[in-house]
Amino acid sequence: MPTRRNAWLACLIALVFGNLANYAAPDTNYGWDLRVNCAAVDAHVDGLDPYYVKNLKGTKFSYTYLPATLDAFRPLCAGGFLVGHHRGVFLAIAVLCSLLLPGIGRTRSLRDVALRGLYVLGAFVGFEWVLASGNFAILGGGLTAAALALLLRPAKPDDRHDVPRIAGAALLGLVMSFKLVFFPLLAALYFLPLSRWRKLVLIAVAGLGFVLPILISVVFYPGLFSSWLLAITGGIPGQLSVQIEEPNPSLLLLAQTIVDRVGLADSKPLVFATYALAATAFVLAPLGWSLLRAIRNNEGSLLGRLDRWLIDHPQAAMRITVLAMYGLYLCSPRLKEYAFFELAVYGAVLIVDLPAAALAAVLTIGVAVPTLVSITGTTIEGGFVQLAVALACFWILLLDFRTEPERLERGAVHP
Repeated sequence: MPTRRNAWLACLIALVFGNLANYAAPDTNYGWDLRVNCAAVDAHVDGLDPYYVKNLKGTKFSYTYLPATLDAFRPLCAGGFLVGHHRGVFLAIAVLCSLLLPGIGRTRSLRDVALRGLYVLGAFVGFEWVLASGNFAILGGGLTAAALALLLRPAKPDDRHDVPRIAGAALLGLVMSFKLVFFPLLAALYFLPLSRWRKLVLIAVAGLGFVLPILISVVFYPGLFSSWLLAITGGIPGQLSVQIEEPNPSLLLLAQTIVDRVGLADSKPLVFATYALAATAFVLAPLGWSLLRAIRNNEGSLLGRLDRWLIDHPQAAMRITVLAMYGLYLCSPRLKEYAFFELAVYGAVLIVDLPAAALAAVLTIGVAVPTLVSITGTTIEGGFVQLAVALACFWILLLDFRTEPERLERGAVHP
């Protein structure tokens, strides 16, 4: 059985790297997002407004990050090295993610690192999209891995040990400021196995980390901040804007598609109601019900029971924290194809302690299926393949938690 399992994993690894090898040859069609970002940095250095596409050389796309990022990204774009070698650099960062990601209730092992690496590189073909587009979601994934490593440390009663978690919360908030729609994910910090006061402090610090780049942009880049607002809201004529309704594999666009099919495309309230219903039915309600089921035997108020259960079951609490982050990320109203790379980073934390059957299911659905779809040349853009497999993996992970929420307290099961 171990030999057969190892052979299957080897085939899966070969499948993932075979798919990524398609992007090894030099091709000027790849790296379009990276060229936009570095063109914006160059325009800013030259004293031009980078939020007007006419000031960006070699691209028709607009720059969508906050003005504070222009100087932060300048070292990355200096000399043109990253533009010319982004695939090798991005691959190294993705591998680094798998090394940074923490285990939950487990000592670090080569097997776990390999599984995390496989998931980070292959799940939902998110990294493939990052590699092709050159999107800076790779930076978000790397910083997310570092934040999780700091946040998911074993809980200790001494407040002095909160310093790494505070740093992790601030870093996670900073990552959310890259793409503002992911801000609700910070609420998942409440599920950490800490006292209520310490958790609220972490959420406040994460909120400050999220707001700080915005405040810096308003105070130190007031003119550019106004241009940024115009750019993302479609206020600049003749150039693309950031629109939630643009094609992307999110639950909101799935709701839009359903409403279109029934001939009510102009009914925005119906679209958002359908989206809210889908997010609740597919993610939020199952997650909430699983938590209520776990704490059902405790006494006291709902929050009191939850706090006690989380502290009494620290490994399960950290697992549900990451699972909540995964679910809230999945509920984002704007979830571009490359964003599934960051989703894979959250998932990679959770898969290593799954029982054999659940692990096989997650790797088959999350890695093998979308990779095979990509290799066969089927267009993923504009469809919902990534969303479907990510939801399926979420349900498998949640079902495992519901079946044995205290398994980690008894000792991790190695498949």
